[in-house]
Amino acid sequence: MCGIIGILSDLPAAPRLVEALKRLEYRGYDSAGVALLEGGKLKRLRAPGKLNNLDEKVRELPLKAGVGIGHTRWATHGQPNATNAHPHASGRVAIVHNGIIENFRELREAMEKRGRKFETETDSETIAHLIDEGLSGGLAPKDAFRTMLDQLRGAFAIAAIIEGEDNLILGGRRGSPLVIGVGEKEMFLGSDALAVGPFTQRVIYLEEGDWCALTRTSFEIFDAAGKKVLRAETHVPAAGAAAEKGNYRHFMQKEIYEQPDFAGRTIAAYVEAFDLKAVLPTRPGKKAIDFTQFERIQIVACGTAFYAGFVAKYWFEQLAGIVTDVDVASEFRYREPVLGPKTLAIVVTQSGETADTKAAMEYCRAKGVMTAAVVNVPTSSIARECDAILPTLAGVEIGVASTKAFTAQLCALLATAIAAGRARGFLSRESEKEHVAAMLELPRLISEALKTEAQVQKLAVEIAKARDVLYLGRGPHYPIALEGALKLKEISYIHAEGYAAGELKHGPIALIDEHTPVIMAAPHDHLLEKSLSNLQEVAARRGKVFLVSDAAGIKQAGSAPFGTIQIPDCLRAIQPIVTTIPLQLLAYHVAVEKGTDVDQPRNLAKSVTVE
Repeated sequence: MCGIIGILSDLPAAPRLVEALKRLEYRGYDSAGVALLEGGKLKRLRAPGKLNNLDEKVRELPLKAGVGIGHTRWATHGQPNATNAHPHASGRVAIVHNGIIENFRELREAMEKRGRKFETETDSETIAHLIDEGLSGGLAPKDAFRTMLDQLRGAFAIAAIIEGEDNLILGGRRGSPLVIGVGEKEMFLGSDALAVGPFTQRVIYLEEGDWCALTRTSFEIFDAAGKKVLRAETHVPAAGAAAEKGNYRHFMQKEIYEQPDFAGRTIAAYVEAFDLKAVLPTRPGKKAIDFTQFERIQIVACGTAFYAGFVAKYWFEQLAGIVTDVDVASEFRYREPVLGPKTLAIVVTQSGETADTKAAMEYCRAKGVMTAAVVNVPTSSIARECDAILPTLAGVEIGVASTKAFTAQLCALLATAIAAGRARGFLSRESEKEHVAAMLELPRLISEALKTEAQVQKLAVEIAKARDVLYLGRGPHYPIALEGALKLKEISYIHAEGYAAGELKHGPIALIDEHTPVIMAAPHDHLLEKSLSNLQEVAARRGKVFLVSDAAGIKQAGSAPFGTIQIPDCLRAIQPIVTTIPLQLLAYHVAVEKGTDVDQPRNLAKSVTVE
């Protein structure tokens, strides 16, 4: 969730640290800070709130130090104030840390008994004390760092600098990502490639348990056992360019409008356009998925990715005839599910670092089940560790509320379901052609759906007045209703809930009055008549229903809806993807109308790398 950057250079580090931290704002944060070796002495600048507060402090001082570390913090232990902001220090040591140290209390209590004084409420300060204690005991810097790592239990990424060591940054990871950036007579350490992107395109991804020692001109990497190892260098040309808003007001708006392009890229990886065939991408070192060998699919994911998996449940069952279960990753392994040998586990994640999803995948692997990952970051932990990879090509997504990553996940999952149906003989060749042809139309259909923005913007003015909003859908549009509600509450802070339309009479109808707008996702399909019956029930109770449907659906609804948003006609299977677009636009414009922080909504983080 939090962001890390470290710089070793002869150039002033402070402004570059802030520049890199701005690239990491999308991860979510509530405070920020930097630590530098200024004149050989540790100097820390920290501030709660937005990075502008830290930037002002940096600009007030003529800092010349070439070595420093920076951090954007999302509070897990301790209040989000200046005292608890990173970097943390003890004696000669300053550190920044992502993740949670599970045993920090026992470590802290033991050190307090030895006379150490703590200043903060955080688990992270424990790390600085452990390193400084090692140094005070006569250990060399690398040995003190390694000894500290051996005492920690939890998931973390750490960067450290030490007073008197102005040509050294130490870093280590376990469960949270960390990368080295290789420059010309300068080195960088970051929580992802985007952090080091402004300075270099040469990136080395540390593997699980790795730790490293950087100087301006060299680096050493050690594995969890302390053995010196080599890791491959990767060229990441787009690491910096993707972080610009261009002509858009917010990253979220930009990413909504990027969906035709990135949906097209993802689809292109899964279909042979000439033959209208669905194919699964292959990757070196990964297994091929033979769907004839499986009797069941288990999908596991969190948040928006869970709703993508929920939609895919309908696709796998209707197009491939294979029993499919969907679970929230944070609950999955705790119910100790029974997984047979003919089960394929599919995890869905944008970042590939989501802690609960990763743990669920590890549970499946421990049960001897083949795992496949629908993932957007091919160098992520989940992408590296899964048996088979189902990539999404959504590019870097900056807005905390996922948009283009969600549609890319849907595209990848639909294509996979089509390929599975054909492989299992459940889907005819003609039906495969029809569905692949429809997928190839998706970029255009999404572009057409984006043309509803002016209409949606007018509707947003009405929705922004509400305290509560209900979303309804049937079939695969039920999870789309859930996703629409999630988007609205994520960025506008309006309470919103999604329901299966058929469940309306089983409780939610009690909430209906003239002050509770209802958004119904119901394109023309075999369930439309039932959905319109629910619409009438709401209208009869003075509820305002806003119908998202195609021309045939809107015509059939007649005058019952208070308002309508028309999406283009399309094949039933791809309707959920197209329907998603106006719901994203609606959430965006309601948030803009209310004046909330669209790209960095309160209390949320882009990549949840702790439980």
